Amino acid sequence: MKPHTANLINAAILIGLGIWGYLASETGSPTALIAPVSGLILLLMTPGIRKDNKVIAHIAVVLTLLLFIALFMPFMAREGLAKMRVGVMLLSCLTALAVFIKSFIDARKAKA
Repeated sequence: MKPHTANLINAAILIGLGIWGYLASETGSPTALIAPVSGLILLLMTPGIRKDNKVIAHIAVVLTLLLFIALFMPFMAREGLAKMRVGVMLLSCLTALAVFIKSFIDARKAKA
């Protein structure tokens, strides 16, 4: 899988499940919008990643890593369907990180 594809899929999952989680919550906390907003930012970065812009790719990796770390506490605190939604977002972020890191390693090997 190419990094821009992994980023696009990750962004779509974050936006979709994040909005679902926000709408499903009883309180409607603004912090529930962190995942969808991050997904939107990642979505806007996809064309730059597709054009092999290294700066944008590295920013996307850092944002994905920060979001992956930030999703751990909600994952531990949730139960049932909410835990499943956060778990899917965690898995999506982890997969995108793995694809990005693999592409960085492959680019470095090709350069050498």
